[in-house]
Amino acid sequence: MTLRVTPNASVDRIEGIVLRSESQPALKLKVSAIADKGKANAAVVKLLAKTWGIPRSNLSIVSGDKDRNKTLLVEGDPQECLDVLSDWFVHLEN
Repeated sequence: MTLRVTPNASVDRIEGIVLRSESQPALKLKVSAIADKGKANAAVVKLLAKTWGIPRSNLSIVSGDKDRNKTLLVEGDPQECLDVLSDWFVHLEN
């Protein structure tokens, strides 16, 4: 999953879906942590784990450690992950 992250924001929140320049969708997030020594990345994982109700250990940033554009790996039972994310994205659209 592609993420677009803004660190050092006033609040941790998911902004929604945006299209990047390559017309690729990305989940836009803001986190209050600063982009220093992985603090913002840890805040992203914490926010998504809490929002989706899955363990933090099932989420990892696999590319873009020091970039606003990141790739998130979601691990676990494929059907459970699909159910959780599908339900959440339907909720996001409403």
